[in-house]
Amino acid sequence: MPTPHIYRPLQPDRLRLWMPYEGGSNRRWIHATLGARIQPIYDKPSGRWLIARPHFTTLVDHLLDRFGQVDATVEFSMTRRCDVRCREATGDDCDCSCLGEHHGGGLWGGGWFQVGETTLIRPEVQVRHMRITR
Repeated sequence: MPTPHIYRPLQPDRLRLWMPYEGGSNRRWIHATLGARIQPIYDKPSGRWLIARPHFTTLVDHLLDRFGQVDATVEFSMTRRCDVRCREATGDDCDCSCLGEHHGGGLWGGGWFQVGETTLIRPEVQVRHMRITR
C-alpha cells in the first residue's frame, strides 16, 4: 500500500495531506479523527486534503495507526545572525553564522538585513523530509 504524505509549509498555510484513495472514506476518516467540525478541503488538481495546521501531530499519530508509516515534509525557519563587528573586523578569525560572508567588510548581498545597531540577520527556510514509522 502506498505511504501517506503530510506537508507542513512554513507560512501560515494549511497542511497538505495525501492518502491512498479508499472509496470515498477519507473524508469520513478525517472527520472521525479530528472532529465533525473540521473543514477539510479537497484540492482536486493536487489530489491532496488541505487541513488546518494545528492538527499536524494528531494526523501523524492517526496516520501511523492506520497505515503504519507516514512521509512528512516540514519547513522550519532558520534565521542566521551576523554582527556589524564581524563586518568591521580585521584579521581572519570569525565564528558567526554568516560563515565569514561579511567578515572584514564583505558585501551585504545574499539577503542580509541590519536590525538594531549591530545585528545582521538573514531569514532562511530549511526543509526536512522524514519517514515516520510506528
